[in-house]
This record gives sequence, structure tokens and C-alpha cells, in this order.
Amino acid sequence: MNKTRYSSDLTDGEWHHVKRLIPKAKPGGRPRTLIMREVLNGIFYLVRGGIPWEMLPTDFPKWKSVYHYFRLWRLQGIWKAIHDRLRGRLRRGLGRKPTPSAAIIDSQSVKTTEVGGAERGFDKVKNVNGRKRHLLVDTLGLVWVAMVHSAAKQDREAAKQVLAPLRSKLTRLRLIWADHAYTGPLLAWVEQLRQRRRVRLEIVKRQTQQQGFVVLPKRWIGERTFGWLGRNRRLSKDYERLTTTSETMIYLAMTRLMLRRLTAE
Repeated sequence: MNKTRYSSDLTDGEWHHVKRLIPKAKPGGRPRTLIMREVLNGIFYLVRGGIPWEMLPTDFPKWKSVYHYFRLWRLQGIWKAIHDRLRGRLRRGLGRKPTPSAAIIDSQSVKTTEVGGAERGFDKVKNVNGRKRHLLVDTLGLVWVAMVHSAAKQDREAAKQVLAPLRSKLTRLRLIWADHAYTGPLLAWVEQLRQRRRVRLEIVKRQTQQQGFVVLPKRWIGERTFGWLGRNRRLSKDYERLTTTSETMIYLAMTRLMLRRLTAE
């Protein structure tokens, strides 16, 4: 099956990288009849096309069946696990160690829709009413932590939750680049963490006479990742009721991107 119907469909090479990461059907009961490659194709189509679940084309499995696996594996953490495995595989293929020694933290405020749900607010700085996507990415632009919360929450406060994995994971991480929104109490919080983990937060400041758009060192990497995510219409706004669903959509978009890169050679 090398021919694809849609640009979001998995090629044979891409499916080879992900098929072994798909959970096997539980023993006993009714056997699994769905073709799991088609389930993934339907989910990637939805993320890229930005359509509602019930508008999934009929050449995919029934939308309720596709949504069932999306929801089930979100609750079980499967999507995040698949994303992390592929990220490690991609980093090793590029000659990098599995975990980074440097990273970039950044946020993006996006509008929400009438769907409703918790964690919504107004970002006075960006003049956006909705939610904020917070990312911790490595120097390749690959996502390590994705957190979605109210746009009203300040970056310096939300960053403590984003950087929480530093206490038990990301043991090689020594340097984090950020913008001026992460100053204040966060610097003191990282300094306390530094006494145990030797991690440092470096603020990349704008030039004093800067006018208009200027590419800033290291910070452009985080902006580029948001640009990658923006290619997916499901992420043009936050359409989800739950923030955990919003975070899963980010991991799915990055999973699709990494699969393309793993087979690009």
C-alpha cells in the first residue's frame, strides 16, 4: 500500500516506523477488525484538515471508531508515548543523544471557539481571548513538554509547571533560553533548582533600539516550532473542550512531522 489518497496519509515507510508502537488488541472478547493504519490516517487527516470528527470522509473507518481510539489512547498516554519514542529515534538518527542539554521555552496565545470548556482567559499583552500553548523544545525544535492553559495566566507562573519534569527527567538539561516574560520570581525558582540540577535560565533580550521584526538568537527555534504546528488547521485555533485534548493535538502534529523526517532519507 504505497499509494496515498491524501497528503496526510502514512506512507509504507512511515507506517513501518509507527506500527510496532501501536498497542495490541486485548486478548479475549471480540477480535479487533479495524485496520489501525486507517485509524491513524483518519486522525492525521483531521489534525491537518481541521474538520469536526463527524465530518471525517467515509473512506476512513467510522468516525466514532476513530474517535474511540483517539480518546482511549489520550487517556492512557499512548499518543505521548509514541511521540516520545519517535523523537528519540529521530534525535539518534541525527547523531544527537536521546535527551537534550539545552532547550527553549516559549508560549503562543490562540483564540478559542464556542465549544466551551475550562482554562480560558484574556491575554492582555497579546490581546487574545482564549488559551495559551506553552512549549519546551530542544535545539532541533522538537517538543519535550506541551502544556495548554488559560491565556490569562502569566508565562512566568505557567513555566514552573512546564519545567516541572526537570525534577525527575531531562537530567542532561543545563541551559534554557527564554524571553523577558520569564523574568521575576521564575529566575529565583530556577536558581533554587540549579543548586540541585545545575540548570540555568538565560533571558534573550531584545535590542534597545529594535524596531519591527528581528530574529533573536535561539528564540527563533521556538517560533519555528509554532510555525510547524500552524500548518495544521486543527491548531489554527483551540477547538477543544479539554486542554488535555489540545495538548494531544500538538503531540499528534509533531508525530506526523517526525514520521516524515524519519523517512526523508
